[in-house]
Amino acid sequence: PQAWADFLDAAKAGDGAGAGRALGALELSARTRAPGALERAWAEAVFNTAEPFYRGLVLYLAVFLCALGSFLSPDPLWRRTALWLLGTAVALHTAGLLARMALQGRPPVTNLYSSAVFVCWVAALGAFFLERASRRGLAAAVGGAAGFATLLVAHHLAASGDTLEMMQAVLDSNFWLGTHVVTITVGYAGTFLAGLFAHLWIVKHWLGRLGEEEGRALYRMTYGTVCFALFFSFVGTVLGGIWADQSWGRFWGWDPKENGALLIVLWVAAILHARWSGLIRERGLMVMAVFGNVVTAMAWFGVNMLGVGLHSYGF
Repeated sequence: PQAWADFLDAAKAGDGAGAGRALGALELSARTRAPGALERAWAEAVFNTAEPFYRGLVLYLAVFLCALGSFLSPDPLWRRTALWLLGTAVALHTAGLLARMALQGRPPVTNLYSSAVFVCWVAALGAFFLERASRRGLAAAVGGAAGFATLLVAHHLAASGDTLEMMQAVLDSNFWLGTHVVTITVGYAGTFLAGLFAHLWIVKHWLGRLGEEEGRALYRMTYGTVCFALFFSFVGTVLGGIWADQSWGRFWGWDPKENGALLIVLWVAAILHARWSGLIRERGLMVMAVFGNVVTAMAWFGVNMLGVGLHSYGF
């Protein structure tokens, strides 16, 4: 308090040297009371100035536009550029995630904002590897759209306050944040990515521009991503039940968040059972995958904003 008073008095009197000495005393006091706090504040300021996720948002938009160009032009340069930009965006996104984790000392998903950032990263990373394997511009278009849309959501969520806030006490478990929360969020990303592949299939089919090979490629991508989503959604839901048993003494309590997670598992399982039993074919798979986005959006955002249940505090 005395150092602050000295600084204010010196500043009011126009005494630059005195203000500098007072600031030095304040810095020494801060370093003594909280070692490393100033370095962390500096690192956080650099992170906020760099804006890796906002820059990534712009790159994802460029990826999407280049992928659209590859649909309109046979020149392979469009596809190569889209793939290169997607890889750059994913690398920047990865650096931003790692920086957030280092600043917080937490796993990547701690609140609604960080879940949007993480879902975007998983979807874009999956699209990048699929695009490297197929080289058709299809996965790049979906990856660019997913990255732009989810980072745009995250950008608006960030406007509501501090994105590096302190954790709620009941969530203060790096083990469960790094297992249950990360696993179930990867499941969210898988269902959204499958739904976006299905959207692309439907739009190209409606426009009459879906070739036979393209249709098969999109079908394989959608089907594989649905299987991926089912695995992570199921495992994440089971891990959540184990955490609930440790925290609240029961594995399952029909809480809105638990019901939302179960709905995702049941819907994705229904897609696969309907396909395996022959009830649906390509078109049916795509329609069900699109509706999977509705189910996931409700479970991810909807139940967290109801203000009821044991999970509303998280967001």
